[in-house]
Amino acid sequence: MTSQQQRDELHRQIWSIANDVRGAVDGWDFKQFVLGALFYRFISENFTTYIEGGDSKVNYAAMSDADISREVIDDAVKTKGYFIYPSQLFKNLAKSANTNESLNTDLAAVFKAIEGSANGYPSEQDIKGLFSDFDTTSNRLGNTVAQKNDRLAKVLKGVESLKLNYTEAEGDLFGDAYEFLISNYAANAGKSGGEFFTPQHVSKLIAQLAMHGQSRVNKIYDPACGSGSLLLQARKHFKDHIIEDGFFGQEINYTTYNLARMNMFLHDINYDKFNIQHGNTLEAPHFQDDKPFDAIVSNPPYSVKWKGSDDPTLINDERFAPAGVLAPKSKADFAFVLHALHYLSSRGRAAIVCFPGIFYRGGAEQKIRQYLVENNYVETVIALAPNLFFGTTIAVTILVLAKNKQNTDVQFIDASGEAFFRKSTNTNLMEDRHIDEVIRLFAAKEDVPHVAACVDQRRIAENGYNLSVSAYVEPKDTREVTDIVALNADLKVTVARINELRAEIDAIVAEIEA
Repeated sequence: MTSQQQRDELHRQIWSIANDVRGAVDGWDFKQFVLGALFYRFISENFTTYIEGGDSKVNYAAMSDADISREVIDDAVKTKGYFIYPSQLFKNLAKSANTNESLNTDLAAVFKAIEGSANGYPSEQDIKGLFSDFDTTSNRLGNTVAQKNDRLAKVLKGVESLKLNYTEAEGDLFGDAYEFLISNYAANAGKSGGEFFTPQHVSKLIAQLAMHGQSRVNKIYDPACGSGSLLLQARKHFKDHIIEDGFFGQEINYTTYNLARMNMFLHDINYDKFNIQHGNTLEAPHFQDDKPFDAIVSNPPYSVKWKGSDDPTLINDERFAPAGVLAPKSKADFAFVLHALHYLSSRGRAAIVCFPGIFYRGGAEQKIRQYLVENNYVETVIALAPNLFFGTTIAVTILVLAKNKQNTDVQFIDASGEAFFRKSTNTNLMEDRHIDEVIRLFAAKEDVPHVAACVDQRRIAENGYNLSVSAYVEPKDTREVTDIVALNADLKVTVARINELRAEIDAIVAEIEA
């Protein structure tokens, strides 16, 4: 069995277990228990590997809590960001899960202790609240303590049965399993799923666009990071050292914010290499002292409402003031774009998924497009195929911004045709060959009939600063070409034959009447 076949088999097992342990509870509502248990197992094994240090004579899980010195705890928290006593390890809780009548309270105490171990250390904010969504008293687990413990035991034993083994060489197996679960939950959650997870195939494209041609970036940022999938795709496709100072993101939904932080740990990104913050990016932005960023990736919520002109101070905000106008209150899309632009370094690039309507509508959005074009920030606009995302069938557009363009042209790419995706059961898919072709076109900056065009700013201005790809890339005419000469010849033959038939019918009728 190949490694990919093994991984596929593991994925089937994971999803089967996830469905089995939730029982009658909706998968979307139950996701935090399965994901939280997987995370708990991962940090337990990760921490055990760190403590044992490769010494086969050391069995940390069998040690007594009383044997752990304060010095060991202090060093561990400074290095790993947290501490787990032997009795608190996933392995030891799962071992007795089926017979532990106080399992729910024991788990709650362990989670509180792990989070509390970081108090007073640099990692405190990275660890705080990580398990807050793993509510062991939730009625989703059952109405009685016994029912709750039974369901919790099934979750722990199910995750325990997964054929995962943490090693520094294969740490991504946990991260891969986690993202597989998240993507499946998102795919089955309808619209709400798309709000926190960008499908991996689209994430690959966005990450490669943002980091294309850069031998290194200082750090990468996602202002609406969801579960962190876009940031992690950048790590997967580029060597670790290319992202020098780590991964930064902000997320408004607290549950999703926790998923993102867990996702970082599960991909072996240590607490000192990521900074994920909770809050409203447009109204209370973080990282003012950390900008600028050499790479920005984002799939912000489409046409979400925001304060806009209701808050008169926003027009003076350094993110929005240069454009001279705020994004409409009912459509914050360009507010996210301007936010990203403000955080972008002079050598960097931002790749942002956008609702297509913002590229052609009038009013404030037209004025913002004018500002972006006239200041030469728009590098490329890419139209994607429909039905690539969870929860929506719309054909979205990727806007690529840069502050170091070599000319004033704007590139338009139509990647919506069947040459750029594969039809699938629920959503369409961009395979690696499709992504590679988009990146090739992006890098070449050459005109390709019906696919790509580089357009002068003057033409865009004359067109009302319309940035829709269809305004500049003429679609291929797939209608059947008709040969008029041949058609006329066929018509003559047909008409002649009709006249012959009419004459024959008239003769028959005349004979009958006679």
